Amino acid sequence: MVRAFILLALGGPDPPSPAPCRVLYARNFGTPPGTPLDPGGPPRQRLRRKEQMLAVARQVASQCRLLQSSLGRPSIPQIPQLPDEPVSLQDAPGGVFQLPPGDPFPERVRVTWLSVFALAFALICDPRENLSLAEITLRRLAPRLLASLRLLGPGADVLLRPDVIDVLLDRLLPHGQMLFLNEGFLQATDREMGIKASR
Repeated sequence: MVRAFILLALGGPDPPSPAPCRVLYARNFGTPPGTPLDPGGPPRQRLRRKEQMLAVARQVASQCRLLQSSLGRPSIPQIPQLPDEPVSLQDAPGGVFQLPPGDPFPERVRVTWLSVFALAFALICDPRENLSLAEITLRRLAPRLLASLRLLGPGADVLLRPDVIDVLLDRLLPHGQMLFLNEGFLQATDREMGIKASR
């Protein structure tokens, strides 16, 4: 099962100090097993979840920089705006890493991520989840999410449409369950939502 989805701006090497990564959108699916009840109630639980998402986002940004550095590319590619035409994500860099228990979740989790321009998409999964399916899900979800975003300026100032993201996650990741999606279902979803996604 997928525990959470994160969309983040990777930040970048803006002199004199690097810009930090930012969580642009995060969604939790259920309560992770082993999560203790917080005596502070719902406000403390929300704050704890935000801290967890930010901790994962920092790890994703770090992994992306390491991968780009090992390939001899600029650390985070910046673009003036998202292209109007659908983009192919076949060669988009991505990866998987594992977080041990307590860092920041009570149990071990695996994170699958995909970097596109100055943004990254990540799925936080149970340790026994099918990671190949998680990568396929991200590669199908990312172009559809990109179609609903607009960059407001250079870097990663993004105009989000959370309602569209919510609907896409409800369709493609219902209650955090990854589906084996066929092209017919994806095309019907794209038509229904007016999305031009890459094939």
